[in-house]
Amino acid sequence: MNLLAHIFLSGDNQELLIGNFIGDHVKGNRKFDFPDGIRRGIELHRAIDHFTDTHPITAQSRKYLYARQSKYSGVVLDLFYDHFLAANFNDYSAVPLALFSREKYLQLANGEHWFPEKVKHFYPYMVERDWLTGYATVEGIGKTLTGLSRRVSFENRMHEATEDLVEWYEILEKDFKNFFPELIRFSSSF
Repeated sequence: MNLLAHIFLSGDNQELLIGNFIGDHVKGNRKFDFPDGIRRGIELHRAIDHFTDTHPITAQSRKYLYARQSKYSGVVLDLFYDHFLAANFNDYSAVPLALFSREKYLQLANGEHWFPEKVKHFYPYMVERDWLTGYATVEGIGKTLTGLSRRVSFENRMHEATEDLVEWYEILEKDFKNFFPELIRFSSSF
């Protein structure tokens, strides 16, 4: 799962939210450099990633993407699943996506002093360009993938991934809708 799902699965706990948001950028035992609530969010982030990466539904979804995306199929799928969460947000939240995004940007800003340098660098762009709301459209997710493809140092085809999304849309959306309730239950019990 990508940013939107991690933020959504944090609930209303601010420290858990911050830790879950920065989880990709805190390596190994560096999690112990943070207060307990943020450390717990980092651990939740890692648990969500492990649950997602090892789940049979996501393994099936990655197969559809492998021909074009190869080793990046998991990264692309994480973004596609964020797209499906954003596009179907009303199925999972009583709060509209635009309002949810604004509220979470503010909550995260209150913990910005805990952000690792890489997060401090991209966070203003994330808010300014409203990435979370942008994930709801194929074009929005395409912009994110194009930007990501430029930042990856290895050759990749992520900039073409929206073609995969369009081609496999119904199947991937069905996979997401079968998988996400399981992830919600897993995260709630963490």
